[in-house]
Amino acid sequence: MTYVPTRLDRVQRASFAALLALPPAVTRRLAGAPHVVDDAPLDAQIQVGLRILSRISGRELDERTVADARATLEQESWLFGGDLADVGSSRDLLVPGPGGAIPARLHLPRRAPGAREPLPLLIWFHGGGWVLGSIESHESVARNLCALAEVAVLNVGYRLAPEHPFPAAFVDAEAAFLWAHEQAADLGVDPARIALGGDSAGGNLSAAVSLARTRAGGPSPAFQLLIVPATDLEGAHPSHELFANGYFLTRANMDWYKDLYLPAGMDRSDPRASPLLAPDLSGLPPAYIAVAGFDPLRDEGVAYAERLRAAGVPVTLRRFRSAVHPFINIPITRMGRAALLETVGTLRQGLSVQS
Repeated sequence: MTYVPTRLDRVQRASFAALLALPPAVTRRLAGAPHVVDDAPLDAQIQVGLRILSRISGRELDERTVADARATLEQESWLFGGDLADVGSSRDLLVPGPGGAIPARLHLPRRAPGAREPLPLLIWFHGGGWVLGSIESHESVARNLCALAEVAVLNVGYRLAPEHPFPAAFVDAEAAFLWAHEQAADLGVDPARIALGGDSAGGNLSAAVSLARTRAGGPSPAFQLLIVPATDLEGAHPSHELFANGYFLTRANMDWYKDLYLPAGMDRSDPRASPLLAPDLSGLPPAYIAVAGFDPLRDEGVAYAERLRAAGVPVTLRRFRSAVHPFINIPITRMGRAALLETVGTLRQGLSVQS
């Protein structure tokens, strides 16, 4: 369901917009002393935004019921996602999957009259810790990627935990890719130019499906677009503690997500959950991995890029050193917009989109 903003939501969104429109020098003064970690300062707009969000959001997501946390994420996505980009067309679909029909939304970019050549396709898996998020919460980023990169985007609403624990989300993600590959002609896309992408949990699913399809002998995606991905659900990394609190995603949030997605007794080292722990990463599609400097998931994203590179996989690692998790979803900030535009360029290059 599309989020319906309240009057207070509209006031807050307008206030945020006015605040973000201030000159950078004014924003820096409002932010106060910069947060500096590993010689990198936190982005001033984000620093101000985090302070405001802490005052209006109340309890942390992991302190809420699942239903309340889901509603909170939908609200925050509306507040910070910006206006929806214009695309050529959008339609809702039901993708057949082993666990039942999977909701999805297909966006097609605007094209010159008479254009008939198959489009590249990005299959997008939303973030939210495998527990929160939806097609609607990530509609802004999906439409931005479609309109700016000029590619088709399939925004997939996979099953969520705790109602559907691991491996349900992975199963749906893989089913969506296989279906899109099989139905490419009907969808108007090129089966040889299908990318998998997502933020956070969606990046995890993209990496896991790319790995599984490669090991199965194909079909496999042509490109991976991994934004602040979770890659290791078993191990500990320094950034887990370094950024445990105060930077939107917290260590407690992540523990809560993992416990709901992979309840006690499940193997968190399974490569479908922790692609970083797979014994062999050779032969995978080229990847773009973007990490945020102030993010508990930073180090496992970096580690995954390093393992891919060591395995001979073409990989670009981009460190947005002043950003928090998940910057791709806040294009209303200067840093978020710049990161989005860079991601668009990378996607166009990865799928060889011609200008």
